[in-house]
Amino acid sequence: MNFKPLHDRVLVKRVESDEKTKGGLIIPDSAKEKPAEGEVVACGEGARKDSGELIAPSVKAGDRILFGKWSGTEVTIDGKELLIMKESDILGIIA
Repeated sequence: MNFKPLHDRVLVKRVESDEKTKGGLIIPDSAKEKPAEGEVVACGEGARKDSGELIAPSVKAGDRILFGKWSGTEVTIDGKELLIMKESDILGIIA
């Protein structure tokens, strides 16, 4: 993939949710919500302070993250559906 996000932007691949509930009910595609969990594919170099100093991103490629329901912009790159979002849209890293 030949795409590198700029500044404090992050490229994220959504992680698919389960097809069944814990009770065993199958969830149809029309009732599924888009997952707010994903994996970081690529990161920009980071934001800059007013002084020009670089602030390194807190996430790195391969991190599993949670993000807001309406975060990011959906894009298709090399046939894959991905999200581009600001690092501030990320709620946390799943350990």
